[in-house]
Amino acid sequence: MDNQIVELLGRNRLVNGFLAAGIDLARPQRDRGVDLIAYADLATESPRFRARPIQMKASSGEQFSVDSKYQKISDLILAFVWHAGESEGPIFALPYPEALRIGDAMGWTETRSWLEGGKYTTSRPPGRLKEMLAPYRTTPARWRELLFREGDPGIE
Repeated sequence: MDNQIVELLGRNRLVNGFLAAGIDLARPQRDRGVDLIAYADLATESPRFRARPIQMKASSGEQFSVDSKYQKISDLILAFVWHAGESEGPIFALPYPEALRIGDAMGWTETRSWLEGGKYTTSRPPGRLKEMLAPYRTTPARWRELLFREGDPGIE
């Protein structure tokens, strides 16, 4: 599969997960690091409009990355769609700062790739990384938790 097909399949799986959670999506007109915007706008869901920018990383295999260029996007959620061509492959979603903490714990932010280029990618995630990602595997409840974080005022 070429990269465009992988991205389309990954996006479709991601959209299905949000819709199963009762969360709507919008697509930005320009690509500036945000692929989708997850939002809830009905008072029955939240007293305030809630929205989160999503950066999707789809892979036909298993891939995880941390890139410093995403630091500038407030409240960004990184969504990693593994085995994009399969209907049951895992999707992991976590706020950028948590992905960066994982990168720190894995020692990636001390590598030449990070120090010189500000990014690190692995397409062969070790067992330790998979264990760290396990709590971030998506479910409808996990998507809702990410959108409606406790103590978060939302957007007025």
